[in-house]
Amino acid sequence: MSNKFRIYILLGLGLLLLSLVAGIFIGSVYIEPLSAVKMLLSKIPYLKESISVTWEGNIEDILMKVRIPRVLLALIVGASLSVSGAVFQSLLRNPLADPYLLGVSSGAALGAAIVILTSLPFFFFGVPIVPLSAFAGALLSMFLVYGLAKTKGKLPMHTLLLSGVIINFSFSAVIMLLITLSNKGLSEVIVWMMGTLNNTNYELLPYVAPVALVLMAVIYMFSNDLNVIAVGEESAVYLGVKTENVKKWLFILNSLLTALAVSVSGLIGFVGLIIPHIARMIVGPDHRILIPFSAICGGIFLVLSDTLCRSIISPAEIPTGVVTAILGGPFFLYLLKRKK
Repeated sequence: MSNKFRIYILLGLGLLLLSLVAGIFIGSVYIEPLSAVKMLLSKIPYLKESISVTWEGNIEDILMKVRIPRVLLALIVGASLSVSGAVFQSLLRNPLADPYLLGVSSGAALGAAIVILTSLPFFFFGVPIVPLSAFAGALLSMFLVYGLAKTKGKLPMHTLLLSGVIINFSFSAVIMLLITLSNKGLSEVIVWMMGTLNNTNYELLPYVAPVALVLMAVIYMFSNDLNVIAVGEESAVYLGVKTENVKKWLFILNSLLTALAVSVSGLIGFVGLIIPHIARMIVGPDHRILIPFSAICGGIFLVLSDTLCRSIISPAEIPTGVVTAILGGPFFLYLLKRKK
């Protein structure tokens, strides 16, 4: 990695840290930074005896049980969608590809809609059912797309794309049917399909974050293979890359990563489409730098978007997906015009 790319990564990490700090302290209830730092330090076993902090009302609960978990969840979801989008755009050689293109989103939405629009309990032995049902629906969609696209042991990209589009439309039609037949839970389904980090069970964070980080790390291991495949599959085969295995593994890993993100946040759009393009404009197409830089940029973008969505019309909230679309679309058009 050249010094130039190291500078980009360090600047990105610095901006990410600032966005995390802003996300923690800014919201419908302002939290004084110095007191918050003292409170966080008081949680460290060897320091808590020497630090005394007094809080007004339920500020500590807001900070520890809502703000910090929500900001970290936004970071994980934004990074996951951005990495998945960058890989799918390269794999499919389609600049309009995003994590939702291959049907994972519609499967997750169908799973969530079934729980929300029916009389199923929202919790089962203390475990939230909506994220689990959304993840199961996303996995079902992934298996269907893979099964339809696989031909004689190979995974043609154009067939994969068409299969994803077909499953997407089919599942979306089932969701519309459920909404038409149901007379309750409509607003919850609509908000979930817009994408939101509000009312999310943040207790899932310790389980979601490590799995997402492992998936992104494994995807990064295919960076060199992606670079070679980008030149052309035939050239990649001559250079010793097992293209079919790479395509299968990347499809599965990216689908799992997307399913994980969607299951806890709903369908937050534009992140997986726009952020990889912005990262590519800045650092170029080399996936060894593009994948980690996309993850950083995606985390920054979603953390700041979520901070805005809960601050603009406080104490009410705008769905996070609405803010990402409003911010992302014009900004991407500006960059596209500027970079030609």
